[in-house]
Amino acid sequence: MSHGLMGSGCELILPDTPLKSREEIERSLIKKFRKPIWTKFIKAVKEFKLVEEGDRIGIGVSGGKDSLMLCKLLQELQKHGDVKFEIEYLAMDPGYLPINEQMIKENCKHLGIPITYFESKIFEVVDKISNDYPCYLCAKMRRGTLYAKAQELGCNKLALGHHFDDVIETQLMNIFYAGMTKTMMPRLKSDNFKGLELIRPLYYVREADIKHFISYTGLTPMNCGCVVAAKKTSSKRREMKELIATMKKIHPDVDKCILQSAHNVQLDCIVGWQKGDKKTHFMEEYSLD
Repeated sequence: MSHGLMGSGCELILPDTPLKSREEIERSLIKKFRKPIWTKFIKAVKEFKLVEEGDRIGIGVSGGKDSLMLCKLLQELQKHGDVKFEIEYLAMDPGYLPINEQMIKENCKHLGIPITYFESKIFEVVDKISNDYPCYLCAKMRRGTLYAKAQELGCNKLALGHHFDDVIETQLMNIFYAGMTKTMMPRLKSDNFKGLELIRPLYYVREADIKHFISYTGLTPMNCGCVVAAKKTSSKRREMKELIATMKKIHPDVDKCILQSAHNVQLDCIVGWQKGDKKTHFMEEYSLD
């Protein structure tokens, strides 16, 4: 998917080790992967106050690498953290093939993730009305469906598995293809679902480290499972990945700089900006005095 719940696409990650036990997988997050994953996860949770006392958090469980790891991170935080909160694991079937449905259920069972599995017809709808550019519409519909299910189950937050790479790639996509400076927020109030917030606890975690973790576990995560975009060969997100990889050969920290730019906006040097429905042009505040 180019801009949504699946994060960075339909890539299938094949394990390079035998399947680890649930206990080994949970322990590895705290020990083996403490620096690249656990520490960065906790940094985002604390910096943006993503998990608070009394929260009921719904997690969008796609069955891919990002959502599976996010489930285990929040489980571990729930078990060992000081903040008391509840979790609902929301696994939506937008029209998967039977083999994908089986894969997500088996992986979640092995990991001890008690999913609430529910069906929708999103792939079917998207294929009919947006076959040429399906990913954006699919992501939007899937998020709306997840919001509705989370609200139905009494959640006040919905956690998605977008990671560091998703954030900076989206920022560049908005610049190059939408002509705007806009990024993925680590925490965002829903406009359409009162009382619900979207949170992204993997905001600082890099995709390469997620792949390393999943490969270590011996799991075979589901790819995006899409029966529509699978027919397509182009991907704007793939273009951004390739561009960033090329730039890193010259400037190794360019990805960090892209992320930091969204944290360090100099409004004195911005021509126009928008907050809510209000648009402002710098000439409105410009003084010749």
